[in-house]
Amino acid sequence: MKYSLPKGTFDILPKEPKPQDSWKESVKWNHLETVIRTLVQEYGYQEIRTPIFEKTDLFIRGVGETSDIVSKEMYTFQDKGERSMSLRPEGTASVMRAFAQGQLQQLGAHHKFFYIGPFFRYDRPQAGRYRQFHQFGVEAIGNGEPEQDFESIELLYELYRRLGLKNLHVMINSLGDRPCREKYKSALLDYLKPHFDSLSEESQVRFTKNPLRILDSKDSKERELLKSAPSILDYLNPESKNHFETLCKLLEKQKIPFTITPRLVRGLDYYNHTVFEITSDVLGAQNTIGAGGRYDGLLPAVGGPDLPCIGFSTGIERILQTMQGQGIPFPEQVGPVVALIPLDEKAKEHCFSLLYQLRHTNISAEMIVAKKVQKALQHADQLKAQHAVIIGEKELEKNMVQIKEMKSRKTEETSLSNLTDYFSKRTSNGL
Repeated sequence: MKYSLPKGTFDILPKEPKPQDSWKESVKWNHLETVIRTLVQEYGYQEIRTPIFEKTDLFIRGVGETSDIVSKEMYTFQDKGERSMSLRPEGTASVMRAFAQGQLQQLGAHHKFFYIGPFFRYDRPQAGRYRQFHQFGVEAIGNGEPEQDFESIELLYELYRRLGLKNLHVMINSLGDRPCREKYKSALLDYLKPHFDSLSEESQVRFTKNPLRILDSKDSKERELLKSAPSILDYLNPESKNHFETLCKLLEKQKIPFTITPRLVRGLDYYNHTVFEITSDVLGAQNTIGAGGRYDGLLPAVGGPDLPCIGFSTGIERILQTMQGQGIPFPEQVGPVVALIPLDEKAKEHCFSLLYQLRHTNISAEMIVAKKVQKALQHADQLKAQHAVIIGEKELEKNMVQIKEMKSRKTEETSLSNLTDYFSKRTSNGL
């Protein structure tokens, strides 16, 4: 084939011919986005849309120079003005920039945003990971209370619950404030120093630049070594400890099952206090479907006011793959209310006018032109049309038509001039 998809990308089609990739069908994406938009409206979040590329420096300052995203995975390019730009690898930094630039703090004390869109990382394509991927995320700005942390975790958990996801595991941890982390960092380095030579090359770099990221190591030997490492929870000051304990009590009270995971640090440098992940059991090594945390110092780092912030993001692909892997049913594709089938040119002319009369009365309709009626009815079935109306010379002369219900194959008769009213009454009654 002369032209093909870039590596690490995929098409979202009305119908996917490969059953194993049926999660890519657009009707399933639309269903998920509808559930998301209903949910965030109930929780009081407003949509924010940012450009898909920003100045590279925004992500370096926001995400962190030592993060894998910035150091290895960004799509970065020079524009014609020789400015360094990057396709957005995540959503939070862009939302913070938009908030600061728009001076949205003037509009109130608390702000809650959500976004849905594509993001880009030059990552090695593998199960559950793509170079263009899609995320839903929320950011709450201005509320530093543990109740807001609870809402973020519970909102994400509720999304998965509404979608029918099973075998969910909520993991939480606290990274404390900066003084807590500095004390813990020193203790962690003291523990790791005798083992430095046995650490992987990546962890040796992190040892100097960002030692907490070593806790996120996927190396089996290092994970075994870290089992005996000091816990950051032992280094929380009273304020950070109270914040975390209050969050745990709120989760317990609302019966959200969770596990305290002291080595959970997340992959971005801006996190502090609460961090969390929700995993499932379908995607193998890439089993995290959503994650987030608090990042109280990020907004001033990108030129905004010093306000507390918390948020999460969840991969759209990962949700859909998990739903497919767990056999969760999706709504069927909705077809037109009526398919008009003309038998000759005069009937075709009449159907053409009738088609737009129906559509302009908010009734979905299609006209199917075929040499044989049976072929037209097969096409109506493929479109998942609810009804078919065959119109020929006899129907035009008598001003009467047979309306065939496609599922039951039952028929009803009505006047041709009354057809629009017939379907208007049925759709208004939910039939």
